[in-house]
Amino acid sequence: MATPGASLAASIQAGDRRALARGVTLVESTLAEHRAEARALLEDVLPRTGAAMRLGVSGAPGTGKSTLIEALGLQAIADGRRVAVLAVDPSSSVSGGSILGDKTRMSGLGRHPEAFIRPSPSSGTLGGVARRTREAMLLCEAAGFDLVIVETVGVGQSEVAVADLVDLFLLVASPAGGDELQGVKRGIMELADLIAVNKADGELAGPARHAAAELRRAVHLLRPKRPGWTVEVATLSALTGDGVADLWRHLTEAHDELGRTGDLDRIRARQGVSWMWSEVTETLVDLLRTHPGAQRRLAELEPAVAAGTTTPTNAAHEVLQEFLGR
Repeated sequence: MATPGASLAASIQAGDRRALARGVTLVESTLAEHRAEARALLEDVLPRTGAAMRLGVSGAPGTGKSTLIEALGLQAIADGRRVAVLAVDPSSSVSGGSILGDKTRMSGLGRHPEAFIRPSPSSGTLGGVARRTREAMLLCEAAGFDLVIVETVGVGQSEVAVADLVDLFLLVASPAGGDELQGVKRGIMELADLIAVNKADGELAGPARHAAAELRRAVHLLRPKRPGWTVEVATLSALTGDGVADLWRHLTEAHDELGRTGDLDRIRARQGVSWMWSEVTETLVDLLRTHPGAQRRLAELEPAVAAGTTTPTNAAHEVLQEFLGR
């Protein structure tokens, strides 16, 4: 008899969107019994994963990421692709609530039968990428989506986090110039495989071309992300659609090149090992937070650290010793 997990896996692999939504909810759950089910589900679907283009999209708020993703997704669908978007929304550090507005902003794409949009709260995760985004991405691939886009919050360490999840990282910039372009930090540009200057329409068309020229000069001064790799800088308007087809062509050509050179296999192998260590670290932290002895020592030591009568290093050592039973 098939287990409930096997039944869910079969439904996901058959392309059942409701089953996919249930699967993503399952892998996002923090309940211990759900984590065991999630691990089993991922093992079941693993043979059907890996065939999609994994694209990360990030950029500062106001650059039009969601509008660009919608236009790009519709272009990919016109090209015969099925598109999944995992949009990670910021969670409130006070209430824990999340905006979860991307499905509303991408209403056209969200209604398309060949698209699946899943907003997920970042829940305070460092980097603005939900902890289970990797697992949700695999479920989308198992459901037959061959373009999976991860949109991040676009603040803090989000670019670093998303670059470690995906095959290609697209940085979205606005048609700014001068001092405003300094906001596009060197470290972020070093992660980018492609840069898109959005909103290149109307009165902003000229500034967008100028911004693109500045960014091209900047990327030429950086060490290539991979040997022989050239970062494309494109101008487009997600609002009018101008340049979106060209951007999609750049992305597909870049992904094909990764496959031809073997870089894609190497990238994913490295990411898999990184994912494993990330899971080890986060699981240990979860166990520490629920360990009665460690929690007791934390409660005892926090006032001493706050008062400056012991060092954080020494307190941390004592908590870990309690956790390890030493």
